[in-house]
Amino acid sequence: MNPSINEAALYAQKYIEDLLSFFGLNTDVNSSIDDEVIQLSVPSTHMNGFLIGQNGENMRSIQYLTTMALKNKNFEHIRVNLDVADYKKHRADRLKEKATIWVKEVKEKNTIMDLEPMNSADRRIIHQLAAEYGLSSDSVGEGRDRHIVLKKIAD
Repeated sequence: MNPSINEAALYAQKYIEDLLSFFGLNTDVNSSIDDEVIQLSVPSTHMNGFLIGQNGENMRSIQYLTTMALKNKNFEHIRVNLDVADYKKHRADRLKEKATIWVKEVKEKNTIMDLEPMNSADRRIIHQLAAEYGLSSDSVGEGRDRHIVLKKIAD
């Protein structure tokens, strides 16, 4: 493994622990490296709601701050994924359940389905699932209106 990515992961872990301690939360943050992405996990605490925020907004902001801190320290590797109390994991599982229904419907009815706008991480989950079911999935739109269109691959 690249030693600089290990150093970046340790720096990111300490950065979040220090940030949490500023809010009075002294907890260990777990870090790992998965496919060149620094994975940071904050265990479940009494501050989950605050740390996650509405629809994960606070968590994404903390993730962004961590990425910027790594850039400012000139670490070459800066891809970071932060999860608080497995929020992203549970959300991804729920999204996969919904998406399975959508892709099956598109496949069975040979129809086109426009999904609601979603963030890039959610779109990536849908793209992967659509590919598993042999469907075409395209991201269309700009900014907050970016969404996926599911359709059967032309024979």
